[in-house]
Amino acid sequence: MSRKLRKVASSLGRPRIRDVVAGLVTGLFSIPEGMAYASIGGFNPVAGLYSGVVSTIVGSMFARTVLMVTTLTSALALTSQSVLSAAGLDPTDPANIAALVIVAGAIMLLFGLLRFGAMMNFVSNAVMTGFTTGIALQIIAGVIHDATGYRPDSHNTVGKFVDAIVHIPSWQVAPCLVAAGTVAVWAIFHFIKPLEAFATLIALVVVTGVVTLIDLDVETVGDIASIPNALPQFLLPNFAAMPELLAGGLAVALVGLAQAAGISAAVPNPGGTRPDTNGDFVAQGAANLAGGFFGALPTGGSLSRTGVAVSAGAQTRWAGIFAGLWLAALVVVAGSLAELIPMPVIGGLILVIGAELVVGRWADIKLVLRTAPLSALAMLITFAATTQLPLHTAILIGAITSLVLYCVKAAQSAKLVALRHTNDGWERSPVPSTVPDNEVTVLHYAGVGLFAEVPRIDEEWPVVTGSHNAVVVLSMAALPDVPSSKVITALKKWAVALHKNGGRLFIAGVSPATGEVLERGGIGEVVGNDSIIEATPMIFGAVDDAVSRGRQWIADRSP
Repeated sequence: MSRKLRKVASSLGRPRIRDVVAGLVTGLFSIPEGMAYASIGGFNPVAGLYSGVVSTIVGSMFARTVLMVTTLTSALALTSQSVLSAAGLDPTDPANIAALVIVAGAIMLLFGLLRFGAMMNFVSNAVMTGFTTGIALQIIAGVIHDATGYRPDSHNTVGKFVDAIVHIPSWQVAPCLVAAGTVAVWAIFHFIKPLEAFATLIALVVVTGVVTLIDLDVETVGDIASIPNALPQFLLPNFAAMPELLAGGLAVALVGLAQAAGISAAVPNPGGTRPDTNGDFVAQGAANLAGGFFGALPTGGSLSRTGVAVSAGAQTRWAGIFAGLWLAALVVVAGSLAELIPMPVIGGLILVIGAELVVGRWADIKLVLRTAPLSALAMLITFAATTQLPLHTAILIGAITSLVLYCVKAAQSAKLVALRHTNDGWERSPVPSTVPDNEVTVLHYAGVGLFAEVPRIDEEWPVVTGSHNAVVVLSMAALPDVPSSKVITALKKWAVALHKNGGRLFIAGVSPATGEVLERGGIGEVVGNDSIIEATPMIFGAVDDAVSRGRQWIADRSP
């Protein structure tokens, strides 16, 4: 353990002045955004503040994507609320929240240690686009009350929008003006390039100051929760609730890990060092395991907070560490001042955040709709599930949709092609409808060995009925080490059909592991052990060998 700690300490390096400044900016930004995200999830805004302290510091210490800031995100807040409610637990009880955070953290840590990072490759961009777009609408729907003063009587995202529009006359003037003013101030400073990164903070401070000075009667953070000028206290979780939260904790973990997986591609490491998804999983797990005991909500890699740090000049992981330290200092010195923040201001800022999420995904939405019908269907299914169902259910549907989409695409990509030898080497040609007598026909099987591919390949397989001394060489160099049993059954079928008509099947280019699987599957008993030829270092070397054996076999049988 001491060696690991020394390794972590050495990876920290020396902090730089720009990291201190970037940490300050990120810490300040975490005040409105952390409170806003906690609020849209129905949690105490104070928990949003605390989510940017211990969790952020620990996450930055261990992350392999060194500039990634680990903290509360909108999707995690909404998912956590959904999971706790579905488990029949009070989402306002800090002990229940701590239990969920620790369960999710343990799952993240386990995934990292088991090196499950590759599983994120199976979540398609279309599914993530549908999910994040649905989350954006949930974010906006969640602050309709804060921004308008009217609380929609619906538990459905689309229903909230419909209800709010139908009851526009019930909207209150003061909250609407404050929310609109917040958006306007943000827009003004957002388009001033040097102040773009501070637009959210400036809008928060300016509009809060104006509302306080004119003593406008709107709901404030202080009406919802009291913010002490103190660091988060040590908190024991509800251990008894943890078994009930395993499935929900998995959903929360997957949301956090999926969001963070995109950060390493969007924010390369300074100096060109390679990120490590598994290392980031471990970092987020450690962040939640630590933060759960200090009042934090579930946390994960935050693209918005990471973007703020990078735009403010972050150069090392110390930027994230300082972000947590600065936020802790700000809470201690002036935490109670945050009680003055009007809820319509937070509502206005969340409207901006939700709109930015939709705009940020708009290019992906158009690309998917224009180019990939199946992917577009997956995107729409995930979007509908996210807006109509509890988030943990939507995540499961999205994961299943991604898996089905992958299998369909893999099956569609499977094909059989004929190879013809020329003076320049092997070239592709159409698969013949029948195999010629006393000749060697070379076919190449391009696929991943899924059972769904077999009917497609079977349809393309040439007719062997009535042939004589026909040899088929099947190149399977692309087949993985564990082909499905249906593939083995199909190979037996094709081999037997050739044998009945006086022909023979050679299988060329298999890996040692695949060859062993084929032997265990009884292929050798049908085609002969000398007909299974392992791959060679030379491209098509096994095919050349199989063709030579096939021609010799034909010659031996010819009169």
